[in-house]
Amino acid sequence: MPLDWSPLWLSLRYAGLATLLAMLAAGPLAWLLARCRFPGSDLLDAAANLPLVLPPAVLAYYLLATLGRWTMHFSWHAAVAVSALYTLPLLFHMSRAGLAAVDHSFENAARGLGAGEWHTFWRITLPLAWRALVAAVLAGFARAFVDFGATAIVAGNSGTAWLLSPIAALALAALYFGNRLRRGQVWA
Repeated sequence: MPLDWSPLWLSLRYAGLATLLAMLAAGPLAWLLARCRFPGSDLLDAAANLPLVLPPAVLAYYLLATLGRWTMHFSWHAAVAVSALYTLPLLFHMSRAGLAAVDHSFENAARGLGAGEWHTFWRITLPLAWRALVAAVLAGFARAFVDFGATAIVAGNSGTAWLLSPIAALALAALYFGNRLRRGQVWA
């Protein structure tokens, strides 16, 4: 019996799309909150961190309640959206840290020499922060790739969710036995 690679390709596809979608939101948000202080910035920071504190089932319930009014629920689009929501805080924090670590004296020197903000960002800030941004994208992709809990709930009735179920069951079993092993209760 030949090996079926479709679950892996499906997971890679939706993880890549989710990472791209999350980075499109996390990148500008990280730059804004790393550079500017304004009324409501703490609220915006807290909203970006909300998926970190909500259990996957709770977030999936609220997303299903919201998406139930739209035609995209129970599709791979919904799976990408949920995965992007769970990936967003990780990308946001890592990107923000990388952008905040850039030495502002280089940017100020470029501005003093006549470079505009856009040119300064592309020629100074981005090259100095590229390692942190690449690390954020890779970590976000890994998170989107392995996070199946909320995705399986939201995409549960779609035609492709059965491909994720064996991997999700193995991940849940590994988490369960990993927690029991840490407590020394594996066979108890």
